[in-house]
Amino acid sequence: VLLFKAGMSSPSCSSSALETEIFQYIDLHQNVFVANLEEWVAVESDSAQPDLRREVIRMVALAADRLRALGATVNSVNLGSHQLPDGRNLLLPPVILAELGKDPQKPTVCFYGHVDVQPAKKEDGWKTDPYTLTEINGNLYGRGATDNKGPVLAWINAVETFRALKLAMPVNFKFVIEGMEEAGSLGLEKLLEEEKQCFFADVDCFVISDNLWLSKRKPALTYGTRGNACFFVEVESGDKDLHSGTFGGIIHEPMTDLVALLDSLVDSTGHIQIPGIYDSVAALTEEERKLYESIEFDIEEQKNNSGVKKFLYDTKEEILLHLWRYPSLSIHGIEGAFHEPGFKTVIPAKVIGKFSIRQVPHMDLSVVKQQVAEYLEDVFSKRNSPNKLKVSMSLGAKPWLADINDPVYIAARRAIRTFGEDPDFIRDGSTIPIARMFQTIMQKSVIMLPIGAADDGEHSQNEKISRHNYIKGTKVFAAFFLEISKLREQLRETSKTKTDN
Repeated sequence: VLLFKAGMSSPSCSSSALETEIFQYIDLHQNVFVANLEEWVAVESDSAQPDLRREVIRMVALAADRLRALGATVNSVNLGSHQLPDGRNLLLPPVILAELGKDPQKPTVCFYGHVDVQPAKKEDGWKTDPYTLTEINGNLYGRGATDNKGPVLAWINAVETFRALKLAMPVNFKFVIEGMEEAGSLGLEKLLEEEKQCFFADVDCFVISDNLWLSKRKPALTYGTRGNACFFVEVESGDKDLHSGTFGGIIHEPMTDLVALLDSLVDSTGHIQIPGIYDSVAALTEEERKLYESIEFDIEEQKNNSGVKKFLYDTKEEILLHLWRYPSLSIHGIEGAFHEPGFKTVIPAKVIGKFSIRQVPHMDLSVVKQQVAEYLEDVFSKRNSPNKLKVSMSLGAKPWLADINDPVYIAARRAIRTFGEDPDFIRDGSTIPIARMFQTIMQKSVIMLPIGAADDGEHSQNEKISRHNYIKGTKVFAAFFLEISKLREQLRETSKTKTDN
């Protein structure tokens, strides 16, 4: 991947004057924008809790109302219902498909965001009420402030600025806003497939602002994410738990087998022990390694944020390489074992270990699944245990990788440079399936354009977005609209190439 070097001249005088007018409006109305965020944060749109589903649906309706107020045509698509573990059927919140502008001479930009949130309670360790937006030292605290209500509103605020100033919209807009992202985006992929030749037919690029910078200070553009393959490894001896005083020492215990299997997966250096798992990982080129040199990353700050004293690697480059472009394996828990306070001298009859592999581009999910199963069966066979082993992959999300020379990245970089900064080009170690969905289904350019800082705590207690990032992010989006409008022909050519390939 090469850094874009051409076309880095500063915006024209007319563009600068227009940007100045736009930015001044945003500054003057920032309190209104914060009040809008306060209204949204107050809605407890936790998609994981069945008893809060009405709040999620209400939140989607509020977002639809905001888009209608922009003059957008809004279609709230009903996705039906889904079944809960207890057998009940629960209504899914609709997905918003909205559009504003149909000028064939302008590029069409589609923005994706979600308005559901992670669970949050004051007693979880929040310093403030998670559903009351609270400003402290320039930070706006509240669940959803950065993930993802703040960025969704920043995009809407940027569009609203053009409308309020009676400026011609530089691009056509489309919006995909959902309310189930934190619960797996149920039904969304099918909807995208169904609308590929209809709603999305004239889209030139997709923009996602659902992640964070790597730094607390320096903006970033994200061009890749890891995938995730989640596994269950189940060991079973019989149909009932046994007393360790009666049977301990004379049977092959499932927990002992399971611990041995889990211990065999990864060594003390973080290296995955499964044969062949690294075979498809692309070799690191010197050009790519140079991308990491200028990235702002404070190792000590990251240690403090995570609460650990030492990482597996000592240099910035090695840490980022192993976080972004190499696979990792994490063990998450054991089901079936006694885990309550106190002690219970039981031998569990069946235990299930849970682990995941964050895979990177070029790794094939079906191959990874086979490699894992064959390896664990081989390790288990050497234990000569009569217990039953079952290995299954419960979830497989693919990685995503974009080209930073794509016109949409050029436009975003120019927009950020409007403020005198050059963004870091980063990957994300986690999985954001929507990026891969858009890339695979639509075969158009996809960019991840975050406005949240590294310390925003998107799934944690005391989630926040700074007022600075929220308002400046609104300006960056507005500048991006102007920049992407200049690159229509390049976008169309890129889209044609992707489709042809």
